[in-house]
Amino acid sequence: MLSKEIVDNDRHRSERLLSMGQIAAGIAHEVKNPLTSVKGFLQLLREKYQDDFFTIAESELDNAIAIITDFLKVTKPEMDDESYQVVNVAAELEAVLNLFLDRQYRISVIKNFRDTKQTIYAKKNQIKRALFNILKNAFESISSDTGIVRVSHYVEHSQLVIIIEDTGVGIHEDKISMLGTPFFTTKDEGTGMGLSQVYSTVYGHGGTVHVQSTLGVGTQFSIYLPIESKEERPLTEIDVIYSTGLTLQGFVEANQERFRDHLLSNRPEIASTLLKIKEESGVDLVNNALILVELTLGNHPHELALFANKEGKLWAKHSLQVSFKLEWIETIKRVLWDYIYNYYRVQETNFSLTAFFELERSINSTLDSFLTHFTISYNQFKDELLQSQRELVENLSVPIIPLTKTVSIVPLIGTIDTFRAVTVQEKVLRQIELDRIETMIIDLSGVTYLDTAVLNHLFHLFDGIEMMGCKAIVTGIRAEIASVLVKTGLSMGHNVIKKGNLQQALEILDLQH
Repeated sequence: MLSKEIVDNDRHRSERLLSMGQIAAGIAHEVKNPLTSVKGFLQLLREKYQDDFFTIAESELDNAIAIITDFLKVTKPEMDDESYQVVNVAAELEAVLNLFLDRQYRISVIKNFRDTKQTIYAKKNQIKRALFNILKNAFESISSDTGIVRVSHYVEHSQLVIIIEDTGVGIHEDKISMLGTPFFTTKDEGTGMGLSQVYSTVYGHGGTVHVQSTLGVGTQFSIYLPIESKEERPLTEIDVIYSTGLTLQGFVEANQERFRDHLLSNRPEIASTLLKIKEESGVDLVNNALILVELTLGNHPHELALFANKEGKLWAKHSLQVSFKLEWIETIKRVLWDYIYNYYRVQETNFSLTAFFELERSINSTLDSFLTHFTISYNQFKDELLQSQRELVENLSVPIIPLTKTVSIVPLIGTIDTFRAVTVQEKVLRQIELDRIETMIIDLSGVTYLDTAVLNHLFHLFDGIEMMGCKAIVTGIRAEIASVLVKTGLSMGHNVIKKGNLQQALEILDLQH
């Protein structure tokens, strides 16, 4: 049992993390959004140009986004959309220990697991991540060839206790109070975010963390998590509005406000997420849930499909997580069945087993149909969005600038690979037809190198320009490209006008001002 002094210290540490989160999380969130957008465009550019610089830039962006994401999870754990569930921590400990089998050849693991059937109501992935971070630190703290990691699990005074101790280097007493602070670490390499996640997760579940350490002897982490009896939630009797003759659909409509309140109270941990989605995307999930229930009970398959298609596009447009949608549908189903139960309860009529299974099959198949249409619409819109982004990149990579009604210029910049050469060819010929261009200037002064395959594509482009009755002028051929032409014996053709720079091309067209 922890002393009052230790409990007070834990409370102060929790308050410190919370105050820091309120200051920094908003800034981190605003920084993360533009970085994620930049990463998306870098991925498109890397696919097109295959340049190592894009890979390096994307890797550095990933590092920055990962740090910000970890920081947000630590400072604002409520942003994690994971739902609570019944968790057997003993089983999760065994699973996490298996991830360190390579370390267990030189480090002995001694387990003392009692009360292994005990479960808690928690966010499983958060708990697993916290256990992983502590065990990772324990194994890494043992620098010698041999060492011991002890893991204990038991129940004490209505709390689940997990103790992880090692025979590692230990932590100086003065630094123990700083543990859990983001970016504070006692290791030569590291960000300190691992232990920050441990503290925020345990505090977020109403628990406490206690650390004892001696330099040269080792460190002991003790985690205390409350045991709450939140097994499967039973059907609840609700104070509802009912009048004789009401259909099931009419009953839910009459209790619409109560239904709305029960949706939110059923998942209080995501209330802030629902509000955030509404503010940022205009999607009102609670109101849409009521529409979904109405269409489900009213047996309107066509309207349901249209609604699902609309929802899919909205979620794709605003990059909302599909996993969160699935969890939200499960919440709707639970609350809906609560109201179905209360509808037949207040009627005081017998509900046959056959009628129940028919109703269950009807509702579940309708909701499955909604999810099918939603997923198809979501993926289709995502594909269309990706295609539009690709076309945007292509337009940026092949800019066609009109100089007059009949003269245009294509300034090519950077590396041109085969894919981009084909894009240039297709777009230039299409634009000549659409704008009835008579003279097309291809400026290569910004192109550093062209291999023979790309040159062949450009020569085909010049042939196509000539076939369409348009005059081709090439400017800015660099010495490196000229050398390739000489060595390979390739020729642009006699009808292609070659000029050293753009100014000379404008002079022969009498377009220089």
